[in-house]
Amino acid sequence: MMENTLQLATRGIDELPGPAPWPLLGNLPQVRPLRIHQDVEAWSRQYGPLFKIRFGRTDIVVLASHELVGAALRDRPEGFRRPAITSDVGEEMGGRPGVFVAEGAAWREQRRMVMAALSPHAVKAYFPALVGVTLRLREHWRRAAAGGHAIDLTEDLKRFSVDVIAGLAFGTDVNTIDGGEDVIQRHLDIILPAVARRTIALFPYWRYVRLPQDRRLDASVAALNGSIDALIASARARLAAEPARRERPAHLLEAMICAADQDGNGIDDRIIAGNVMTMLLAGEDTTSHTLAWMLHLLWQNPEALRKARDEVARVAPDPAAFTIGQMDGLDYLDACAQEAMRLKPVAPFIPLEALRDSVIGDVRIPKGGLVWCVMRNDSVDEAHVARAGDFEPERWLRGGDGAVGKHLSMPFGAGVRTCPGRYLALLEIKLASAMLLSSFDLLSIDTADGAEPQELMGFTMSPVGLRMRLGRINTL
Repeated sequence: MMENTLQLATRGIDELPGPAPWPLLGNLPQVRPLRIHQDVEAWSRQYGPLFKIRFGRTDIVVLASHELVGAALRDRPEGFRRPAITSDVGEEMGGRPGVFVAEGAAWREQRRMVMAALSPHAVKAYFPALVGVTLRLREHWRRAAAGGHAIDLTEDLKRFSVDVIAGLAFGTDVNTIDGGEDVIQRHLDIILPAVARRTIALFPYWRYVRLPQDRRLDASVAALNGSIDALIASARARLAAEPARRERPAHLLEAMICAADQDGNGIDDRIIAGNVMTMLLAGEDTTSHTLAWMLHLLWQNPEALRKARDEVARVAPDPAAFTIGQMDGLDYLDACAQEAMRLKPVAPFIPLEALRDSVIGDVRIPKGGLVWCVMRNDSVDEAHVARAGDFEPERWLRGGDGAVGKHLSMPFGAGVRTCPGRYLALLEIKLASAMLLSSFDLLSIDTADGAEPQELMGFTMSPVGLRMRLGRINTL
């Protein structure tokens, strides 16, 4: 089948259109690292759904239609993987392997473990703790509202997400909302930019010369690994002292250890540590930035904001009494999240590497070839979505005019490697936004100069400079 498909391909990568590369550097001088997603999206509008770019001497095939992107994403793990450079950089830095970069049989075993820890049934068991963090955020915002202070929306939502992940994953209460220090997160703030820099570096200078930033990175990696090792050792000690906990793990780390301890799966504490790291990376910025974008879009669309507030008042009016059933019943709020992820996906591109000779569209992709999946193109194109630039949550609740076609928007990926934390992320979004809408009047969500928040591409795509002002505190 693959041989026949390959024979039908009519073009090689060299035959694709694309921006003219510079000698040796390729197209790297033509992209802005913090806006790279926008630069590639602009090329997509110029060169179409299938073209090439070059980073250094490496050609990359860009896929900018949902059919092509979906085909590549669904051909995982057999046909495509995350680029090897990502795992190579992480391993060289001293990181541990996790499900995010695992492949083959190792991925299947780790996926089973992570899916068990993040299943809706498991997450629901931790729901009271999630409500507790939500109420803490409410008290923090009440103090800001009473004092008339502007709230750094992105920063506060990041702290909310950090507290949720720390409690959910490790059973620890770091309370960054009220100023507590999250040591692990402090080290991640050093590690994540370094991964991004080294992944696209033309020359691995750090192998020959250690700059101050590289020494800080080494110290952070060592400290982070030590912190995670201590968390795993502590969890194992509790499970040994209280065997009954294995029947009902108290948090995700215990659940992962219990799943990993089944015979014959090849998972050890090093792999558990890698998946703890994955949980920290994937569970913080993605959720907090999606929530910030959603609240910004709601503020810009008063009718949608009114509908969301009315639904919360009807379904889940009291944050102190939130239930899973209420969260599951917030259909319009869920639609708001889906619409925000269509317009502002926090993962606006996904790079892949071919594990075998493949075909995408009519182009041959050799084994080891790189592919760049543009996640925001057809989903904001009038040819595919009516009024594509408008924030219309209703399009997720109905068919017909304005509805989003199947697989046009893929914020959690596609295929068997769809993000396992999807349920948790949406639950966090509903909890925080329902609390906000039931407890406060929104006075403003804007930037200091009143302009649209810029999209900053770091580990995820974040809004820059969003401030929120709240008033008329609800007495609930």
